[in-house]
Amino acid sequence: MVATDEAVALRRGLGVAVVPRDFVRVAGADTVSFLQGQLSQDVAGVGAGGSAFSLLLQPQGKVDAFVRLTCIADNEIVLDTDAGWGRAVVDRLERFKLRVRCEVEALDWRCLAVRGEQSAAVPPTPPGTWRVVAETPGVPGFDLVGPSPEPPEGATRIGADAYEALRIEAGVPRMGAELDSSTIPAAAGVVERSVSFTKGCYTGQELVARIDSRGGNVPRRLRGVVIAVNVLPPPGATVVAEGKEVGSLTSVGESLERRAPVALAYVQRGVEPPAEVVLRWEGAEVPARVEALPLVP
Repeated sequence: MVATDEAVALRRGLGVAVVPRDFVRVAGADTVSFLQGQLSQDVAGVGAGGSAFSLLLQPQGKVDAFVRLTCIADNEIVLDTDAGWGRAVVDRLERFKLRVRCEVEALDWRCLAVRGEQSAAVPPTPPGTWRVVAETPGVPGFDLVGPSPEPPEGATRIGADAYEALRIEAGVPRMGAELDSSTIPAAAGVVERSVSFTKGCYTGQELVARIDSRGGNVPRRLRGVVIAVNVLPPPGATVVAEGKEVGSLTSVGESLERRAPVALAYVQRGVEPPAEVVLRWEGAEVPARVEALPLVP
């Protein structure tokens, strides 16, 4: 159950949530040139102290990891990704690190999500902690990363359920839920914020560029779902439109902003939002509506 004060703080006050993330440090003389050839983002264009989201792709163009890169010093970059996927990032980079002067290692860092309209008044971050671009676009705030980031004074502590609802409302995909090794980036809606089309070549570029040149057409897209009754369907519930199975839920939460349960789902492109659908799972069926993301402007 999401508490009302938490939901209010996340958008109109000052809230702070611990977000489980894994961190990987890449450091050495060839760090920038190496990552420039591995990440979809323009690594060289991210200045000292800057941050940006990026994709780490397979040669075939599907997702190995959705990461955030933070330039903490010359030739030293920290990547962070959803909890449980840091090892995959290390292994993927090591596999492509041939005759490159840099080291790749896991870090014991933490992430605090600071959200809400009052976040603009938070004092500057102390040394040893970095203020980075927020995971949830369109929501006021930023993330704090480092060995021991401290929450801003007076911030409301936010539980996992409230932050998960915010993530779903914002349409942010998560590794293991909306993103895995079978995901085409354009289907997840992350290309705009994580891909540079002006940088040089990188691993997996061909598929991303080809789909973009065709107007981003993919067989299915990540959509929002608003459930019409106060029931939380399980992830995996089937989305049915006009009697046909057209997708399945990947994440589910309770949105106080929408006053309804909400979800993310991959839905066939023939279903244009808004569209009335039915959600089905074992022994149950509820009405719902497929909507464009974000669910809360």
